[in-house]
Amino acid sequence: MSSRRRKFDEEPEEHMNESWLLPYADILTLLLALFIVLFASSSIDNQKFKSIMESFKSELTGTKIETDNAGLSVQIPNQRIPKQEGPKEKPAQGTTPAPGPGQDDAELIKLKNQLQNYINANHLQADVTIQDTKRGVEITFKEVILFDPGKANLKESSFKTLDSISGLIKTLSNPISIEGHTDNVPIKNPRYPSNWELSSARAVSVLHYFESKQIAKKRLQFVGYGEYKPIFPNDTPQHKQANRRVNIVILRNAQ
Repeated sequence: MSSRRRKFDEEPEEHMNESWLLPYADILTLLLALFIVLFASSSIDNQKFKSIMESFKSELTGTKIETDNAGLSVQIPNQRIPKQEGPKEKPAQGTTPAPGPGQDDAELIKLKNQLQNYINANHLQADVTIQDTKRGVEITFKEVILFDPGKANLKESSFKTLDSISGLIKTLSNPISIEGHTDNVPIKNPRYPSNWELSSARAVSVLHYFESKQIAKKRLQFVGYGEYKPIFPNDTPQHKQANRRVNIVILRNAQ
């Protein structure tokens, strides 16, 4: 009995085989590297890819790779870093600044001021008005200063005013539109079947007068609007008188 126990005690103890730990650790390392690659693949860039490859190589070989950018970036995927704006550059010397009002506009403003001064100096404000519009400088003559009722021949008393205005207009090369208007009272004159003919004839009379003052023909044009472009309703004698007019428009040059 005692000899049998001694024999059992003398038998070497059996130890657990731990050789499986090495491949298991390698598998864990490979899985770690795989998850790292998958995590970074959505927002990978050249620098990050280089860092991942270096980390992957380090894990597999067990060597440490010296690099300033080893490992993953802590930047959140798809997050853009806003660019910092530097100081705004000043225009280089000698460059052309942004243009101001065009020469055509400046000349029209000068002409408008000259015409307004003439109107004021001759006390014509009640019968002649001037305004700057999108089309150009518009001078409005009431019928009373240019024509007798129902007629299209210029009054001799209008020549002085037209001479002064044509002299100022000649300083520019802009085209000129002469536009006749009437009220809505039907014309009772066999010479003019309708207000269209009367308004057109009055515009033509002014056109020919300007032509006689050496304003270039190619600058001149006319139109008769009749009663169809009133500035007031034709409901009072004063409004009707204001609607009977001739407009001289110094047009803006085409850009």
